[in-house]
Amino acid sequence: MKIIHWLLMATILALPGCQKKAEFVTVDGTHFKIGTKDYYYLGTNFWYGLNLGSKGKGGDRARLIRELDRLKAMGITNLRIMAASEGPDSEPYRMVPALQTAPGIYNEEVLDGLDFLLHEMRARNMYAIVCLSNFWNWSGGMGQYIVWANAADSIPYPPPHPGGDWGRYQEFVAQFYTHPQAVEMLNKHITFIVNRKNSYSDIHYKDDPTIMAWQLCNEPRGVNHTKEYTSWIENTSALIKKLDTNHLVTTGSEGTTSSAYAGTDPEKDHSFKSIDYMTIHIWVQNWNVYDPQRAEETYDSSVHYALNYLDHHEAIARKLNKPLVLEEFGISRDSNSHDAASSTRIRNLYYASIFQGIYQKANQSNSVVAGCNFWAWGGEGRPRQPACIWKAGDDFIGDPPHETQGWYSVYDRDSATNLIIQDYAVKIGELGSKD
Repeated sequence: MKIIHWLLMATILALPGCQKKAEFVTVDGTHFKIGTKDYYYLGTNFWYGLNLGSKGKGGDRARLIRELDRLKAMGITNLRIMAASEGPDSEPYRMVPALQTAPGIYNEEVLDGLDFLLHEMRARNMYAIVCLSNFWNWSGGMGQYIVWANAADSIPYPPPHPGGDWGRYQEFVAQFYTHPQAVEMLNKHITFIVNRKNSYSDIHYKDDPTIMAWQLCNEPRGVNHTKEYTSWIENTSALIKKLDTNHLVTTGSEGTTSSAYAGTDPEKDHSFKSIDYMTIHIWVQNWNVYDPQRAEETYDSSVHYALNYLDHHEAIARKLNKPLVLEEFGISRDSNSHDAASSTRIRNLYYASIFQGIYQKANQSNSVVAGCNFWAWGGEGRPRQPACIWKAGDDFIGDPPHETQGWYSVYDRDSATNLIIQDYAVKIGELGSKD
């Protein structure tokens, strides 16, 4: 009888009307809140979730469900996802099929995939940080809006494109802020997404507690248009707040980055009333601090650099009286191997060091640091071959299409790494329930 009673209660609790009502994530000073409790989290980047959720090309809903279940079992309840990708699909180095194939024209299967992703996350009490544009070319991004606005014929792609140059690409994309037509096209996309009604939950995105925050852009930079860039942050965040009074808004910024050339100012960029919390990214390998071929010589200094970077931005967030999230960090497998079977000894040490730094800061009574998202979950996906460049038909993993596949992805079979993630996901998550 006890078993029958338990099954009956489980069935009743599973009914929609009996599920625990989801609550919006809010901000109270330097803390995130869900209801009356503080919210701390260890999450991941899952940018390709909308494509996995599609019933069309590139979609794999069965895999999406398995990945969400894996992440939930590890204690991960926060996913940073994309709600923006721009076509045409014939362009190189992009996640395809694109969500927006032309200005205001959407691939309905990918759009439906975004609905499905959020619906499945809601069923697992997961929260989404939703990114609405991209400074980089792997989703089309701001560069594509410049072309759509007829302000350029083509995008000067960075490496690995033949003859590509990162500086030339960044200077090109930073022109976005100076082209009103390009900005207006993005504003229309933002308005469309924020006002969308989910076809599975029948809830408008702006009314859905599954969404923790809207993010203006993935790693926006001002470069040589810093005045226009800063105005864009203020105006775009204000637009979202006007459209949606329920959700948090943030930048998606890396912070100071490794060079003043990026044209970012974390204090100024996060100072606006319409920006609710501060974001940073730490990339010791990309910024030439860590050399995987000289790991023994460069590892300790890289951890020191990363934690100092966190300290520096923690002080800024405290001055602004806003929470701080480290929403991107990662490191390659040993010796920069892209083989999924290769060792992750150094990565495991690095993850544990960063997670411990986040945990110690979040555990302080006057905490400013509230969460982190590692880069990035590859799950059961695998590269076509190690270090290849992604093409349509390949598995989506954690590495975007413009990067060598297998570089930073964390796989479902990386058991030692996943145990570290799980351990700290539980420890950091439990901070929200402490007295």
